[in-house]
Amino acid sequence: MNARLKFPDVYDRLDEYRAASDLMSAGMYPFFLPLDGHEASVVRRAGRELIMCGSNNYLGLTGDDRLVGAAEDALRRYGTSCTGSRFLNGNTDLHEQLEAELAAFLGKPAALVLPTGYQANLGAVAGLLSPRDYVVADREAHASLIDGCRLSGARMRWFPHNDAEGLRTALERIPDAAARLVVVDGVYSMEGDLCDLPAVVEVCAEYGARLLVDDAHGLGVLARGRGTAAHFGLTDRVDLITVTFSKSLASIGGAVLGSEEAIHYLKHHARSLMFSASPTPASTATALTALRVLRAEPHRVDRVLANAARVRRGLAGAGIPTGDSPTPIVPVPMAGTTETLTAWNRLVERGVYVNPVIPPAASPRLRTSYTAAHTPEQLDRVVEALAAEVPAGSPRHRAAATAA
Repeated sequence: MNARLKFPDVYDRLDEYRAASDLMSAGMYPFFLPLDGHEASVVRRAGRELIMCGSNNYLGLTGDDRLVGAAEDALRRYGTSCTGSRFLNGNTDLHEQLEAELAAFLGKPAALVLPTGYQANLGAVAGLLSPRDYVVADREAHASLIDGCRLSGARMRWFPHNDAEGLRTALERIPDAAARLVVVDGVYSMEGDLCDLPAVVEVCAEYGARLLVDDAHGLGVLARGRGTAAHFGLTDRVDLITVTFSKSLASIGGAVLGSEEAIHYLKHHARSLMFSASPTPASTATALTALRVLRAEPHRVDRVLANAARVRRGLAGAGIPTGDSPTPIVPVPMAGTTETLTAWNRLVERGVYVNPVIPPAASPRLRTSYTAAHTPEQLDRVVEALAAEVPAGSPRHRAAATAA
């Protein structure tokens, strides 16, 4: 009898999923594009050079000879892999040196290096919380924070994006006997806006909540590179800071920073650390060298912010406001998915590479970002291309035209 029954099959959803293949059929699929190589602010695709305006290489250090040399030296000394987790056999003096220098630079007592920024958030949130606890997250918190919340089993609450009063309301509804953690981004990756950290810190203090700030896009960008908490002068009032090395530090990896006691606890409870292979020697040496370059050359921070400001001014002059971001992230809102992908395709034809963002990831937009390596001439070309290809029907473009 059982042989004749029709059981649900998890593979049924494979045939039902058509979104990506429909875009491929239409010649509008913008993801997983293979790049032939890159130099500073330029990438190569199919033999063509494109100005890269979608990278998070904020300080322009990817490909820097000093970083490449550090990676090569680490390969020769340690080999290609640590062949195990840091918890057991994969810990090296490189990892501990990076932790010490990162903690000193960001002004926290201790740091813990993990294989990726994603795993840093998983480890910090899920390692600290239990199903008895509550976690309260900004509605636009990064996916890795949300996944960490879910992995922890803690009871989740949300508050409207960057709304301290909404956070207050959420915390008021949590039983007094329950421990609670608030999780936010320092810089939100889609809009480039800053967390209202002064207000969030005050609300957390009022309701006895610990605070974690994911500063993936703040490290190397704000406060001479020291990030969002330092930007507001609140480093001592943020309990945990997580960072990634895949942006300003031109490598791969991540870290959690906090008190000595918190980091000691996470070393023995963060599953994404304990059950994952150690960051490679080459990537660790690269991040360590990039951190040292950042400390020695803070002018790179000034340059990336000036470059982004130049683009904002240019787009504003073309009637395309881009929000209030003070960071290298410059979003260009679009009317819909079709308009976004059409503009993205035409920009590639013009030699400009941007990131198309479509639902459900976020509302339709071109997410552009800039680096210290972009030249004024490149940035002016980008502004010219965006002004030509952003359709008049996009929300911001239409609003600007109406105001004029």
